[in-house]
Amino acid sequence: MAKTGFIGLGIMGKPMAKNLIKAGYDLIVYDVAEQPLKEVADAGAQAAGSIAEVAQNADVIVTMLPNSPHVKEVVLGGGGVLENAKEGTIIVDMSSISPVATKEIAAECAKKSVVMLDAPVSGGEPKAIEGTLAIMAGGDEAAFKKVEKMLHCMGSSAILVGEVGSGNVTKLANQIIVAANIAGMSEAMVLASKSGVDPEKVYNAIRGGLAGSTVLDAKMPLVLEGNFKPGFRIELHIKDLQNVLDAAGVTQCEVPITSEIIGMMKELREDGKGQDDHGGLIQYYEKKSGVQCRKK
Repeated sequence: MAKTGFIGLGIMGKPMAKNLIKAGYDLIVYDVAEQPLKEVADAGAQAAGSIAEVAQNADVIVTMLPNSPHVKEVVLGGGGVLENAKEGTIIVDMSSISPVATKEIAAECAKKSVVMLDAPVSGGEPKAIEGTLAIMAGGDEAAFKKVEKMLHCMGSSAILVGEVGSGNVTKLANQIIVAANIAGMSEAMVLASKSGVDPEKVYNAIRGGLAGSTVLDAKMPLVLEGNFKPGFRIELHIKDLQNVLDAAGVTQCEVPITSEIIGMMKELREDGKGQDDHGGLIQYYEKKSGVQCRKK
């Protein structure tokens, strides 16, 4: 019986793969880094020595990689998935990449009777560990139904939103909203602090009203502790927002909020904070205003 393949065992991929193992999936996994590969193998997966080995032994292959060039290389490159996959293989790319790139890769896969779904996720490392990610998929409905049960082992929701590429368009929409929420939270709390009002009390006062949000509850407690350990790094959010700008250019869509926030994030990256959690965007405002929003 064919195994399920998983390529890319980073901050997100590693716990996602572990959740598939817990659910009983027979996994064959690969990553260029030895430590996460060993860790997932110790959890019960078969460690592959190459991408080709994964492709040759799996009929469903999940990829969880940093950006479009990495997915193109893994799927289309020499010794990659497409070169070694069997006809009828389903590739489920759960990376957050450009929808333009997704469609290009899927078109090449179709030439070899390999089906590609794009199924990016939202929720960061905590929800990846819990298995409660929000999964937004694009592609063939029949292929989606074949992998839907598997997706629900990694996420609390898995919704097919349209044709291939639609998943990544949905993820870009998600990332715009998350970035805008974090920026709004940061701006508000720095204003409160600068005005001499305790930001923790402001947070507790507004979280139950219309300004309350999942983002506010996930990020503000960490900000108050000064904890910017990455669940989702600023540099990765820059990548996603750049994909927003690229997609907006293709569709001739105005995205002024995205343009403003990516500039803030790039400035933080220049300050050496690109590895911080994206909730660390508040540090941009704190630096400009000369205050910190922390517990008193």
